[in-house]
Amino acid sequence: MDNNLGGNYHDEEDDDGASSKTLTDTDLPTDIKDEPLVSEELSDFDNAHQDFLPKDNSPNFTRVSDNSDDDEDDELDETNPVKKHKKLSDEAVVVVDSPVPTPTLKAITTTKKSKKKSNSNSVWTKPSSRKGKKKPKSNNGAAPSHHKEDFVRITPLPRFPDKNDDVPEMKICLSKSFKAEKVELSEDRLSAASCKGYRMVRSTRGVTQGAWYFEIKLVKMGVTGHTRLGWSTEKGDLQAPVGYDGNSFGYRDIDGSKIHKALREKYGEEGYEEGDVIGFYINLPEGDLYTPTAPNIVWYKGQKYACAPDHKQDPPKVIPGSEISFFKNGKCQGVAFKDLFGGRYFAAASMYTLPNQPNCVVKFNFGPDFESFPQDFNDRPLPRPMIEVPYHGFDSSYENGVSDETKN
Repeated sequence: MDNNLGGNYHDEEDDDGASSKTLTDTDLPTDIKDEPLVSEELSDFDNAHQDFLPKDNSPNFTRVSDNSDDDEDDELDETNPVKKHKKLSDEAVVVVDSPVPTPTLKAITTTKKSKKKSNSNSVWTKPSSRKGKKKPKSNNGAAPSHHKEDFVRITPLPRFPDKNDDVPEMKICLSKSFKAEKVELSEDRLSAASCKGYRMVRSTRGVTQGAWYFEIKLVKMGVTGHTRLGWSTEKGDLQAPVGYDGNSFGYRDIDGSKIHKALREKYGEEGYEEGDVIGFYINLPEGDLYTPTAPNIVWYKGQKYACAPDHKQDPPKVIPGSEISFFKNGKCQGVAFKDLFGGRYFAAASMYTLPNQPNCVVKFNFGPDFESFPQDFNDRPLPRPMIEVPYHGFDSSYENGVSDETKN
């Protein structure tokens, strides 16, 4: 064997006669002599390394022996957290808190590379962003603060406002323009007939001030015929019965009740039937002072629009002392409606029958010769016959004139 260790060794014989080689301490090199053996006792290890071991009071050091009881182990677990254990031998285990700092891993930051947008003009893909600047949001149709004087609010005109079939030479009668399509008029335009659903017709002229009176006679009701008669403003719905909305006031034939805004209320003692004559009275004292201002008509992009004269339009005003009353065969049924809004009121009627039944027919009488004119109006102002209502027509002039497109 080579002297790689730098010492001497001797051959020895066992009892069996086999030779064995032993290595003495003197034969070992000096660097190996100084190395402590791992199998030495714990006391020798402590004595040899007192300068390197921390003191007993050190919070980072704890000695655990094989003879420690379970109670001591429990107290150790409660007072100190769990440490890493390093086994030095089979007899003892020493808990060492290594003073050498553990190496730290540097945080590795990765940046995702943005994918390049494809320049393909695929019709199946939608661009993620819009080109150009975003359009400013509109303020509910309101004009910007620095252009308020250049903008006005306009609304489309109602159905055929300027299609008036009344002329100054004519007298008041039923309108061909302001009626439902299913309503049929007589040649003198004083009688109206209709079947199936309720539909309305109104007179060509209306009143805004003073006391007025007219009559309607039930010419033919039939088995299934019914009527609702009364007054309507120019905003009344022609495809509905009188009293359907807030723009008309009706008197029903079934039980003699009054109706407004589609709400029925007890009014007369009983209803009316075929052959009866119903009188209609209205009083609008100084009503012209409370009549809403008529809108101005403007021409815009080939259409007619109504433009309010003022930007802030006042709500409808109530006419003090105004009322509507109904009469049956010359007998007053009492005051039906009071405190009317200012406006123009027209004579109106609506008729109804079931399908496959004869038309329900009524006849208007605007005076001056009435069939059942009341003898007593109970301190009410005496009315004038509707035949005397003057022609008011319709102002078809445009505030901004007519565009060159319409002239051509």
